[in-house]
Amino acid sequence: MSKRIAVLGAGESGVGAALLAKEKGFDVFVSDGGNIKPERQNVLKHAEIDFEENHHSEDRILAVDEVVKSPGIPFTAPIVAKLMEQGTPIIDELEFAARYTKGKLIGITGTNGKTTTTMLVHHLLKGAGVDVGLAGNIGQSMAKQLVDGDHDYWVLEVSSFQLDVMHQTRFHIALILNITEDHLDRYNYEMQRYIDAKFRITQNQTDEDHFIYWADDVVLRKEIAKRNWSSQMHGFSLDQSQQNGAFLNEDTITITIKEEMTMSIHELAIQGRHNANNTMAGGITARILDIRKEVIRDCMSDFQNVEHRLEHVTTVSGVEYINDSKATNVNSTWYALESMHAPTIWIVGGVDKGNDYSELYELVKDKTKVIIALGKDNAKILNAFGDLEKEMYEASSMEEAVAIAYRVSQKGDNVLLSPACASFDLFESYEDRGDQFKHAVKGL
Repeated sequence: MSKRIAVLGAGESGVGAALLAKEKGFDVFVSDGGNIKPERQNVLKHAEIDFEENHHSEDRILAVDEVVKSPGIPFTAPIVAKLMEQGTPIIDELEFAARYTKGKLIGITGTNGKTTTTMLVHHLLKGAGVDVGLAGNIGQSMAKQLVDGDHDYWVLEVSSFQLDVMHQTRFHIALILNITEDHLDRYNYEMQRYIDAKFRITQNQTDEDHFIYWADDVVLRKEIAKRNWSSQMHGFSLDQSQQNGAFLNEDTITITIKEEMTMSIHELAIQGRHNANNTMAGGITARILDIRKEVIRDCMSDFQNVEHRLEHVTTVSGVEYINDSKATNVNSTWYALESMHAPTIWIVGGVDKGNDYSELYELVKDKTKVIIALGKDNAKILNAFGDLEKEMYEASSMEEAVAIAYRVSQKGDNVLLSPACASFDLFESYEDRGDQFKHAVKGL
């Protein structure tokens, strides 16, 4: 009798898991509490996979042997709570996919910089001619790709929500780029629970594996000191030299893995202090895998950054418009504001995830000239910055926000969309939010 598996959520990861489960001979059933997009329904029908939408058939789901849960479904969801109560194993699509690869896994997590670093590491390996796949919280699901074929290496962007239900997966190289407050609404507003989720990326490592981390991060340093380690450790720092890691000294990055190599930050395709961190993390990974220095230099200089992350849209009447819609938390927006070198009209707001805006106070004071709060409930943002005596406006659509920005801007200004919040009050996703910003800007 086939092992029965239920997939909760029919997004990219859920449909991918269902396709791989079907190929491996499972009796698979997909259940989504909301609508399933027509194109995904067609994929499931073509593969002859049974599915339902807009509800969960509890009797059927509770009778399976294992569940693959979408990262977006919280543990507090009634069906998940019942599964946990009866002891049904719940895993993530990445955990399921990892059972069927012979390749080595490179896992990248952190509150900020995951996507950029994941794409950079993938770019470095591709540039070196390595057989490498890209998956996780980015692009096509790993499970779906495995239906078509395996790779020698997989570079995976891994969120805390995915790590929550990963138990057996072993990462040959694990990276934690930083940890700052984010998603605390999913962790009962307990920072330690969020930290523990991130550190699960190291949980099955051995002395043959590698752990790369930001040595300047106080949270990371404290947590590392509390734990026992078997993996080989590599720090990267903006402030202090690192043995067997990487560091920035003035304008020069030095990587001290095996043979020492240096690079000027002016050679890098991605600029900004925060991107020096991403570059060092990527460089350490490449040197661990014996990628040649010349290849690393070439790839670092021609890398194209991710869409919706400090993305130059266009210049209108001498005003630069910058799309940083991917900044869904305060720390991401901190980096965006810190990189501004002109008076900035800042578009901010959305679904607040327990944000502490006080971290941004000095930067907003120094860098911005106008604040445009975009969202259904802007009270917290208006209160946080109300005493800075900045011009402040409210907008209930992206078109309105861009129109206000155009009206109040002057030649030499920046208009920065960096929301510091999730997008789901007015938009489908941060991509939809960024696309609407670019469309509105190009319509000026």
